[in-house]
This record gives sequence, C-alpha cells and structure tokens, in this order.
Amino acid sequence: MFIEANSIEFPVLRMCAVLGVKSGSYYAWQSRPESKRQIENQLLTEKIRTTHKMSRGTYGSPRIHVALNEAGEKCGLNRVARLMAVEQIVATKRKKYVMTTDSRHSLPIAGNYLNRVFEAEKLNEVWLVDITYIWTDEGWLYLAAVLDMCSRRIVGWAMDDNMRVFY
Repeated sequence: MFIEANSIEFPVLRMCAVLGVKSGSYYAWQSRPESKRQIENQLLTEKIRTTHKMSRGTYGSPRIHVALNEAGEKCGLNRVARLMAVEQIVATKRKKYVMTTDSRHSLPIAGNYLNRVFEAEKLNEVWLVDITYIWTDEGWLYLAAVLDMCSRRIVGWAMDDNMRVFY
C-alpha cells in the first residue's frame, strides 16, 4: 500500500489527509491479520514458482495451471495468470528462427576442388573457409574463419554485424 511504502519519507497522518483516508482506518487495516485468501495466494504463488523453475522458465500460465491441477492443486487459470503477473513470473519465449543464408543469388560460386578428400600433406597447401552466425544480445554476429587443413589451425578470421559483399 502507498502509505505503508512511503511512511519513512512522509508522515502517515499527512498522507492519510491528502489521500482522504481516515488514519484510524489505516491503522486498523495495518493491524488486521492476513485473510485466508491472501495466505492461500501466497502458498499458491510458491507452488507456481516451483513449477516455473522445474520447467526451466518455459511454462506460462496455461501450462503451469495444467501442471498444478495434475498435482492435485485445484485453481483457476485466471488466478494463476493474475498471481504470475503480480509476481512478474513470465515464460521465456522461444526465439524465432531467422534464415540468414540466401542460396538463390547471382554471385559466382567457388568450385569444389577437394572432391571431399579432406587430407593435406603440407602446411598452407589447402585452406578451408566457412561462415557462421551467432546470436548475441546486440543482434547477429557473423564469423568467417580460414582453417589450414594440414595443421587444423585457424590461420585467419573476421567478424562483423553483416554479411555484405563489397567489390
């Protein structure tokens, strides 16, 4: 409640007067024991947290509701959703798959000189190149690496936030 949360910063009597609440009513409310429903909601919230944690954060209110009912905890979907919203318990959303490779382009394609024979006798005789992309908090990061086939060591690499081709 607002008055209780701000009682350190402002006098209770002044806040009650500004909000139009009788101070006696506020003190009566403060000393009143928790209702049966509030206690039940606290217990249910702990079960929701446990179920959410067991799902590794993937369950939203519909699946938590089903899991609780299967465990014998009778509760409604809207109640579970409300308690989750109040406690800010949310499911992690599945990330959308983004297709970043365009195989239907008009750019020249490198020839296949190895014919799937992945062995090299000397250093720097055969280099392999690949591009991969990594999702980060800032977006996609594209990584290109050059591998020497003989030593199996990376001899060069580059990273960027795009795969533009410059001529």
